[in-house]
Amino acid sequence: MRNFIEIIQESIRTHWDANALSDLNGETFKYRQIAEEIKHLHHIFENAGLQAGDRVALCAKNSSHWAIAFLAVETYHAVAVPLLNDFLPESVVKLVDHSESKLLFTDLSIWENLDPAKMPGLTAAIDVDDFSLLMGDPSITDIPSEMARKPMEPADVNYPMGSLDDLALINYTSGTTSAPKGVMLTFRNISSNIEFALSHIPNGPGDEMISMLPLAHMYGLAFEFIYPLAGGCHVHFLGKTPSPKVLLGAMASVHPYLLITVPLVLEKIFRNAVFPTLNKPAIKRLMKIPFFDAFMKKTIRKKLMKTFGGKVRSIIVGGAAINNDVEMCMKSIGLPYLVGYGMTECAPLLSYESWDKFVAKSCGKAVDGMELRIDSEDPQHVPGEILAKGVNVMAGYYKDPKATAAAIDMNGWLHTGDMGVIDARGNIFIKGRCKNLIVGANGQNIYPEEIEDKLNSLPLVAESIVVERGNQLVALIYPVIEKGRKALSPEAIAAKMEENRLLLNEMLPAYSRVAKVELRDTEFEKTPKRSIKRFLYK
Repeated sequence: MRNFIEIIQESIRTHWDANALSDLNGETFKYRQIAEEIKHLHHIFENAGLQAGDRVALCAKNSSHWAIAFLAVETYHAVAVPLLNDFLPESVVKLVDHSESKLLFTDLSIWENLDPAKMPGLTAAIDVDDFSLLMGDPSITDIPSEMARKPMEPADVNYPMGSLDDLALINYTSGTTSAPKGVMLTFRNISSNIEFALSHIPNGPGDEMISMLPLAHMYGLAFEFIYPLAGGCHVHFLGKTPSPKVLLGAMASVHPYLLITVPLVLEKIFRNAVFPTLNKPAIKRLMKIPFFDAFMKKTIRKKLMKTFGGKVRSIIVGGAAINNDVEMCMKSIGLPYLVGYGMTECAPLLSYESWDKFVAKSCGKAVDGMELRIDSEDPQHVPGEILAKGVNVMAGYYKDPKATAAAIDMNGWLHTGDMGVIDARGNIFIKGRCKNLIVGANGQNIYPEEIEDKLNSLPLVAESIVVERGNQLVALIYPVIEKGRKALSPEAIAAKMEENRLLLNEMLPAYSRVAKVELRDTEFEKTPKRSIKRFLYK
């Protein structure tokens, strides 16, 4: 296995004068300019007394400068600590201190709300926007003039590799079900993911990529930044929330070869642009005619692929379960989509399958170097916890041996916390989170995610979660408040939700029926990968 730093080094040398990183509608860096900026930052690190293995935190929105700072840390063989820029200031301070970071890359708007006194180990803070000093000895940014003037050549790019088992980064989880924990990932963990991507999702010079997921999350960091850069691609950072309008506009201008997204974005596109057409009475009647049905699906597929920029070879969905109606529509019209499965603790890949072999409703098969098994007496039919073992599994949780022992058992199996089954060909089907599992009065297993999937397909339901209260199931719903351009009254919405509850229960066995609906005025709070923070709602 090659260290991902070696792969990046080779990519910089090979694609020296090609475009590498861009901020959408902003600055562009060529591969050689990345090398020059890394050299500049390495001098700053040396002046600051940074040693290999020291921690460097990064807390700012996605940008080319963030990406370059990360590469500078990794190629210096220090340990990157990416922090989500929407963490509260007190959380940022706590995690910088907890990780023992000596340097912090951030922006002025975030820095102004941080208390340096609560980060006593911090030597310096650097503005990620221009690499100027926010805090620290001014001399650390002094670069000898002869070094600054000397032009770089590809042969000058030569980074220390160290051991694959050295710590590469500490990635604090985004807290879907609990407070953040520091996941320790090695160069081996990350390199395994990058090598898998390069061999199974080939890319190269001329391919364009949009990075919209947080770089402080492993999904976005590994597959929207490191992997495309390793292949010689040109990465464009969206730099803002990937609403369907913003994303589609970016895709129209960038023409990406690959779309990596979360279910929420695709679901909004289908509900706003596809389902309204397919649900028209006249279209429904015509689609019962075989020829017209095939013609209509081909037309929709062509239009969607053009909307996605016209060059997308594959659509990878991850981060959460995709709505059944949306997935069945994608499958029916022949979109080149697949659903992958991963978690921060595996940097992040666990399972994957190319779109042409992908089985609907699954999340693919175990990736190279990984084993997956179901902790069940009948893994094909009775759900059990998904266990994982292999090169992608983390080194543990930083400063938390108790949590590490709870996650990785004595035989080396990582307990994912997800429930699922596996078919005879090795395809994994996720049923829900172990923590979300509800046991019915007669011992039946109830998976709220399966109920929510059905509920989210009903009229005027924007999003929902199902919880247990007093031995009853309650659906918490954030409704659509407008139909067309007409605002709906609270009474009309409540009446429709009661209709939905009755209709939902007709689709469910008696033990998993919903007894009550509670309406919300605001969307559910979500993690950066757009999963609902379920632990906040009981």
